[in-house]
Amino acid sequence: MARLFGTDGVRGLANGELTPELAMSIAVSAARVLAAHDRSHRPVAIVGRDPRASGEMLEAAVVAGLASAGADVVRVGVLPTPAVAHLVGDLSADLGVMISASHNAMPDNGIKLFGAGGHKLADGIEDEIEAGLNAPGNRPTGAQIGRVSDLDDALDRYTTHLIEATPHTLAGLRVVVDCANGAASLVAPEAYRKAGAEVIALHAEPDGININDNCGSTHPEQLAAAVIQHGADLGIAHDGDADRCLAVDAGGALVDGDQIMAILALAMVEAGELAEKTLVATVMSNLGLHLAMRDHDITLRTTAVGDRYVLEELRAGGYTLGGEQSGHVVLPAHATTGDGLLTALRLMSRVAATGTPLAELAGVMRRLPQVLVNVRVADKAAVAASPAVRDAVEAVSTELGDEGRVLLRPSGTEQLVRVMVEAQAEDIAQAVADRLAGVVASVA
Repeated sequence: MARLFGTDGVRGLANGELTPELAMSIAVSAARVLAAHDRSHRPVAIVGRDPRASGEMLEAAVVAGLASAGADVVRVGVLPTPAVAHLVGDLSADLGVMISASHNAMPDNGIKLFGAGGHKLADGIEDEIEAGLNAPGNRPTGAQIGRVSDLDDALDRYTTHLIEATPHTLAGLRVVVDCANGAASLVAPEAYRKAGAEVIALHAEPDGININDNCGSTHPEQLAAAVIQHGADLGIAHDGDADRCLAVDAGGALVDGDQIMAILALAMVEAGELAEKTLVATVMSNLGLHLAMRDHDITLRTTAVGDRYVLEELRAGGYTLGGEQSGHVVLPAHATTGDGLLTALRLMSRVAATGTPLAELAGVMRRLPQVLVNVRVADKAAVAASPAVRDAVEAVSTELGDEGRVLLRPSGTEQLVRVMVEAQAEDIAQAVADRLAGVVASVA
């Protein structure tokens, strides 16, 4: 049976795969596991959600499950995922539950769990929670049943934290922010205004249905047009739960997570904040980031795909900056997980402090053309490990040399082998990718 928890919690079609019964069972098991690990006090759980309609139903199930297992629950309402993680630490809670499917379409939803301090749960703890689903256990009664309360100043607490982590006023900047009709809709415009920027909010009217609907970080086209229309200095795009940040420069060009990390890495070196002069990224980051960091004598450490693995490497090495091309950026000195708002504030601070347009700052790295081809196969692991495929990858890697890169990996969720090629020109990358895909298909 497949593992219930993926790299970012439990996710699926709300009321289909992710039912209220499953949500309640996860909550009950999580509370019991935490209580078993520390019996010194009654567990306290922070519960937040994004604004999608099914979140109301799932929040009710999660809260009921936690309280029925003897945990006290603090509801924080609609807030970004990183806000829930921050509040777990700020309130010295034992557990954080975020109900969100991030950038997924509205019909989906998910449950993300955070442990003490606001850190993602270790695989072993998640396995314990999964093993305890629907297990019999003693139900508390009377005064031992958990209590439920609301944290009225949750948004203010998180906004204050963001402003305190912003190194320079944003006065003089005009920014358009696309909130994806998601969890950032209220807090992002407010935080950016408090930091000094003139803010134009886009897709900031969630109705429970319109989250991520042709907007946000997965659809930056409207943001680019709005930046040009309003003569803004830049645009910021978030996803449904605001743990991502992509940007658009004044000319409407996309600035992705790799470029944002490059900009922040140089700023942090200048401020003496980049521990070991090291940046952590995944294997999917563009070769241009590798070359730019090499040119500035910054070490780039790579991990498997998924912000969970970036976080593990950051904690293991004591590093201070990491992230993904998709816009998940982690600044461990200020956050325990990817925080799109924090990332945006740090990026805008750099623009304001240097007086340098975002396009010029992003020019520190050149994005090499990147082509991704997915090949459907019967056995992804066997195909990816076959001698014919390995030999083809080695031959192409030698052919490209320092001017390109090949990454071939099995999909984590489907029977696909993903072939990614980067080269100095797109036609070269496409030709090489198609050639490799042909080898993969012939083996399959």
